[in-house]
Amino acid sequence: MTSTSEQNLIDVIIQDHREVEQVFAQLEEPGVEPQRRKQLVDHVIAELVRHSVAEEQHMYPAARRRLQNGDEIADHEIEEHSEAERIMKRLEGMEATDREFDGLVRQLIDSIRHHIEDEEKDLLPKLRAACDEQELRDLGEKVVMAKRTAPTRPHPSAPDTPPANRILDPGAGLVDRVRDMLSGRNV
Repeated sequence: MTSTSEQNLIDVIIQDHREVEQVFAQLEEPGVEPQRRKQLVDHVIAELVRHSVAEEQHMYPAARRRLQNGDEIADHEIEEHSEAERIMKRLEGMEATDREFDGLVRQLIDSIRHHIEDEEKDLLPKLRAACDEQELRDLGEKVVMAKRTAPTRPHPSAPDTPPANRILDPGAGLVDRVRDMLSGRNV
C-alpha cells in the first residue's frame, strides 16, 4: 500500500469503499451474534460518517469546480448521503435484537452499495479525467486529514456543504469522540 502522502483522492475513496464492503460482508454472514452485529454496525456507521464528511468537504466541491455537470452530481451524491444518514441515525440507538434492526441494516447496505457503484462508475472516473495528478494527491491528503477530525455519529440536520460543514464538523467530531470514549463505543 502507498503511504498516505502518495495516495490520491481516487485511491483513498476506493480504499474506504473496500473497507466498508468488508464490514458489510461480515454483517451478511449467517449466525453473527447480536452483540457482534451491533459492534460491526457501530463501526461501519463511524467509518461511513467520516467518509461522507470528508467527501462533502473536499471531493464534492472539487466536482462542482471541475466537472461540467458537477453541481448535479454533487447534489445527487449528497442526497444519497442524507438518505443513508437517516438510516444510520435510526440504527444508532437500536440494539441488534430490535425487530427493525436487520431490516435497517439491509437498507443501509443496499443504499451504500448503490452509492459506491455510482461514485466508482461515474464521479471518480470524471474527476480522474478532469484533475491533474497533483490536485488528486492534494485532495486525497485533505480527505484523509478531514476523516481524522470528522464526526463518528450521524448528524442528519448538520450542514453538508462548505463553508458551514468545514467549520462545524470538527467540533461535532470532538464531541462524538468524547461520547464514544465515555460510552465505551469502540469504533
